[in-house]
Amino acid sequence: MVKKVSVGVLVSGSGSNLQSLIDHIDQGALDAEIRLVLSNNPDAFALERCRKHGIPTVVVDHREFASRELFDGRMIEILNAAGVELVVMAGFMRILSPEFFRAFPLRIMNIHPALLPAFPGTHVQQKAVDYGVKFSGCTVHFADEGVDSGPIIIQAVVPVYDEDDAESLAARILKEEHRIYPQAVQYYAEGRIEIEGRRVRIRNLCRTTEKAAQNPPLTIY
Repeated sequence: MVKKVSVGVLVSGSGSNLQSLIDHIDQGALDAEIRLVLSNNPDAFALERCRKHGIPTVVVDHREFASRELFDGRMIEILNAAGVELVVMAGFMRILSPEFFRAFPLRIMNIHPALLPAFPGTHVQQKAVDYGVKFSGCTVHFADEGVDSGPIIIQAVVPVYDEDDAESLAARILKEEHRIYPQAVQYYAEGRIEIEGRRVRIRNLCRTTEKAAQNPPLTIY
């Protein structure tokens, strides 16, 4: 039996990825226990999601701290007091300090709505549409001190259609986010993740049948 990993989730907004984690836990598909959800935004809808499921929440308003380091120090204290092993960022709109990464080395996951290393940062769906890529997607990675630069755990790919705008592409990507984030946490819970430099290897992985995707579809073979 897989031991449940103790998770602390950082949120700032609606928390749809948080909801996906909750749902997978409730379904018995994810061996995790959300010890607490921490938000820098007292009005985040994610906190209402937690109330419905009886999940402890803590609000730490970054505006009440004189520096990013003091704010992060308080979060570290709270997460450690709750016995959190894995920190999961789910739409947390604050840049973390080096002190935070030192407190949880390679134990902070983040999800990004693009196929890293392409399009790091913000407004990435619009950037993908503007650039004219034919595929986009999402990436779960271990967060580090760079901007969306940590080792990649899992990715999902979606097509970008000619009629897409940033909103329609974001909606297609979000569906995949809700699938791959719980899977990444489950890999961690099962102790199957190995990190070699930039490469993340998943032990005992069944390789899927290799099949390329094309967009637009091929008309000649």
